[in-house]
Amino acid sequence: MPAPAPSPAVVLQDLAFTWPDGATALEAVTGTFPRGRTGLVGDNGTGKSTLLRLVAGELTPTRGSVSVVGAVGLVPQRLTLDTRATVAGLLGVRTAVDAVRAITDGDVRPELFDAVGDAWDVEERAVAALAAVDLPHSGGALDRTVGTLSGGEAVLTAVTGLRLRSPDVALLDEPTNNLDAGSRDRLAELVRTWRGALVVVSHDRALLELVDATAELRAGSLTTFGGPYSAYEDHLAVQQEAAVRSVRDAEQTWRRERRERIKIAERVAHSQRQGRKDAADAKFVKAAINDRRNSAEKSQGARRGAAEAAESTARAAVETARSAVRDDDRITVDLPDPDVPASRRIAVLGSADGRDVVLAGPERVALTGPNGVGKTTLLERLLAGPSPAGRLCTDRVGYLPQRLDVLDPRATVLDAVRAGAPGVAPGDLRGRLARFLVRGAQVDRPVATLSGGELFRVHLARLLLAEPPAQLLMLDEPTNNLDLASVDRLVEALSSYRGALLVVSHDRAFLERLGLDAHVELRPDGRLAVGTVSS
Repeated sequence: MPAPAPSPAVVLQDLAFTWPDGATALEAVTGTFPRGRTGLVGDNGTGKSTLLRLVAGELTPTRGSVSVVGAVGLVPQRLTLDTRATVAGLLGVRTAVDAVRAITDGDVRPELFDAVGDAWDVEERAVAALAAVDLPHSGGALDRTVGTLSGGEAVLTAVTGLRLRSPDVALLDEPTNNLDAGSRDRLAELVRTWRGALVVVSHDRALLELVDATAELRAGSLTTFGGPYSAYEDHLAVQQEAAVRSVRDAEQTWRRERRERIKIAERVAHSQRQGRKDAADAKFVKAAINDRRNSAEKSQGARRGAAEAAESTARAAVETARSAVRDDDRITVDLPDPDVPASRRIAVLGSADGRDVVLAGPERVALTGPNGVGKTTLLERLLAGPSPAGRLCTDRVGYLPQRLDVLDPRATVLDAVRAGAPGVAPGDLRGRLARFLVRGAQVDRPVATLSGGELFRVHLARLLLAEPPAQLLMLDEPTNNLDLASVDRLVEALSSYRGALLVVSHDRAFLERLGLDAHVELRPDGRLAVGTVSS
């Protein structure tokens, strides 16, 4: 007997959500997330993050309903943007920790005891949980702010908090963003051993292989497949191959029915001409001519109507078949030639042992190292001016930050991008933004309303549409918010870029595809070592 299907942990019924500015994020989504582990995939901008926030109760549906069995815990994609949040907040124990401290200081309000419950050892357990995953756990670690953590440390802290609270339904939104190899291993272990319902949004193929089911959010529809992402890809490939064949068959039938309709139309026209000729020649008695004409017209009309109906049915079948074939838009990036001579120094990276690393000409270098070692800090110090971290030898530098928090949240998308290319006419800039799938009314939306993937594309557009073009691109975890297909497009664009490239990334597959000239590892003691990717 086949195993019974797992009961749903989350049920979505006709779910819709519209942002205050009128932009529709989700429309009429119906489906379920089963118990067990589900990977949620879909292109950027399809509403995956919004869907998770609706399930978590952070947002209220415009229409429809969300039903959840048990408590929900969410690790959001953009948690690193709230730099004032504390480690205790990321762990989800801020309220309990503060209550215990207040009671210890003599405050006996009843609501504080309610907040603590039985968790009098919450601070000790939180510190132990941090220590277990090699995160800083001493010297007031729970009160540190997100702004003092690396992106990877912040994400791992939030994931650790989820494990600490063990909600019935766990939601992870791009949890491998910024994580080094060791942290990814810990996250993978959490996913493998999670006993409740877990939904993970990710572009990390290795993580998506650990799930029991794959759900795709596409064009407002949620489709769930029993198996990991690779199995879903195989299933989709077979499905699409069959869809393409169906289109060919439908088009062939349409052509045949069209030819048949044309033939019948020609026969009808010939018959009508013959009838007029017979009448003109008075070849038959007038009454017989009329009877013959009436009979012919009825027969011809029936044949013509049947042929037109058959052609219309065949044409509709073609449209139906074509709708099953995927032809999704992808970002297209054409980078201009920044004219970097092969021998010119572009940047110098400072090493604690005095053995500095020089980027010359259009070199492509990966800067790697474990979480918290200071990779992002090194890039920011380079931008700030000469320092022990090194110096830049060109003022034409494009920087893509990890936190994506450098744009004015109140500015429109168009104004934010124009700041990097003030000489480009707004109409021309709109056309260029369309290549990044930023189109129509979206161009006039405030930056604060964008999804993670949309925000990334706007940052990328501002960077790559700058005039004059950058001679050095410094990219800090550039694949964090991209869907799998957009990562492919970014690789294609960067592979043809003729300037210097300095990339911080823990995504080994991405780095391997860039055709790098060198890997530079930043070690905890501040030394730089040129070699292979180690984390």
